[in-house]
Amino acid sequence: MSGDHWRALSRELDRWAEGGRRLRLWLRDDDAVAPSAALGRLSDLAEHFSAPVLLAVIPMLAESTLAPTLRAMPLLRPCQHGAWHRNHAPAGAKKSEFGPDRDAQTVDAEIALGSRRLAELLGPAVLPVFVPPWNRIDPGHAARLPALGFAGLSCFRNYSLGPQGGPALLNTHVDVMNWQGGRVGRAPGELLAEITTWLAAAREAGTRNADLGLLLHHRDHDETVWSFLAELLNAAAHPAVNLVDPGLLLAPPDPSRSQT
Repeated sequence: MSGDHWRALSRELDRWAEGGRRLRLWLRDDDAVAPSAALGRLSDLAEHFSAPVLLAVIPMLAESTLAPTLRAMPLLRPCQHGAWHRNHAPAGAKKSEFGPDRDAQTVDAEIALGSRRLAELLGPAVLPVFVPPWNRIDPGHAARLPALGFAGLSCFRNYSLGPQGGPALLNTHVDVMNWQGGRVGRAPGELLAEITTWLAAAREAGTRNADLGLLLHHRDHDETVWSFLAELLNAAAHPAVNLVDPGLLLAPPDPSRSQT
C-alpha cells in the first residue's frame, strides 16, 4: 500500500507545481540533551539532503559534550526546549511544563534560566525559538516570550496565541511517532496519507504557498522512521517543494503564505 501512497503524494505535488504553488517543508526534532548515535544519524540525514533541522534542546538537562558535537553538525540548528522538561500539570490534566496554573514570575524565571544555560553552552548558534515540552504553553505565558528574547514559538498543529499575542508561530503539523502505540514509528502509508490530505486541503482552499512542519524525535526513532524520512526527503526534490532552513521562518510573514 505504501507504493500507492507515494504515488498519491507525487500526483498531489504535481498539482501544486502545475498551479504555481510552493510548499516549504521544514523539520523540527525534540528532546536533544547529549551526543548519541541517533543524533549523529539525524545530522547525516540533514547533510545528505541539505535539510536543516530545528533542534529543540532541553537546556537544564543538556550535557556539556553537546556543544562540541553540535559545532560539527551545522545543519542541526539548536533552540530552547522548555527548561527542565518537567510536568507541572495537575493530576488528570495533559502534561505541561508551562500551564495556566503556574504563576508568571516562576515561569519567566525558569525560561530565563534555561536561556542563560543554552547561551553559555552553545553561544550564538541558538535560534530565538521557544519549543514548549509536549507542545503546550498557556497563551498568557506565550505572550511574554518576546520580552524574554524569543522571536518564534513552535508548537503543534492548531495551537494559537491568545489576545495578548506573542512571537511568530512556527507550528509543526505531522508527528512521525506513534506515542500511544508503543513509542514506535507511524506506518509510512498513514503518514503519507496525512501529508497528502493536508496538501490537497490547502490547494482546494486556494493556498498559493504553505509551510509544512514535520516533527521528529531522534532519540525514539526506529528503522521505520529513519527509512521513511530518507524517502520523504528524497521525494522533496520535487519542483513544488523547498526544504527550508527553520531560521528563515522567522522572517517577516508573506501575506500570500498560509500557516495552515
